[in-house]
Amino acid sequence: MSGTSLHPRDDQIIELTRGLQLPLAPLNDIHLRFIAEMLARAWGDLLSTQLPTLKTGSEPEINTLMKAKLNTLIDGDTLLSSLVRVVSPGEEAVSFDASHLEKQPDLSIHLTDRNRNFPLVVECKLIEHSTGKPTNLYCNKGLVRFVVGEYAWATCEAFMLAYVRDGSSIKSSLTPLLKKNQENKPDIYRTQTLPESVSHSTLDLAISSHGRNFNYQPPNDKPGPISLWHLWMPT
Repeated sequence: MSGTSLHPRDDQIIELTRGLQLPLAPLNDIHLRFIAEMLARAWGDLLSTQLPTLKTGSEPEINTLMKAKLNTLIDGDTLLSSLVRVVSPGEEAVSFDASHLEKQPDLSIHLTDRNRNFPLVVECKLIEHSTGKPTNLYCNKGLVRFVVGEYAWATCEAFMLAYVRDGSSIKSSLTPLLKKNQENKPDIYRTQTLPESVSHSTLDLAISSHGRNFNYQPPNDKPGPISLWHLWMPT
């Protein structure tokens, strides 16, 4: 889309959010933790069947495997299917003011009790510093999209997945980067709370909170911060 066509489109937002109060009510942490475990379970199954692709494949290739495996898990698990309707890849979505009409987060988790227009967004990134996929790319091309209202602007939470190939962890790599950027004025990540490990979890799973630098249009209300659930999964 050319720069000249980038302008707010109130008609799109009015129709998309008709009858809704924004942001949508937060999801229960128990449900989000259950979804994190679902993602980790899918990854574990793929490690045993698709290891060469996980070690050398592109991000889209891995995302496609994840989508297929997640839907297989949902189909075979009654409890899981009561929470998640389907996982879809890269659905086109609008930004907070509809100036962008074709934003594509990597995975969309459609929940059974949430408006179909607003799935739980999952943004995925490879982490492999030696091949030009460092942690700052995870933030600059992933995390910041939630801050500026490109992704998950109507919700209070979202997921970020890291496919880790170099032994990096949230504690050793992500937390120091976010902490360092908090000293900047402005902090482009608007970090309010650094990643906090989810208690009683064996996963590399943590939650951070980030302010958002946009207002809803209309009526120009502030969205409040977004909670990002980070799940880093090693190959």
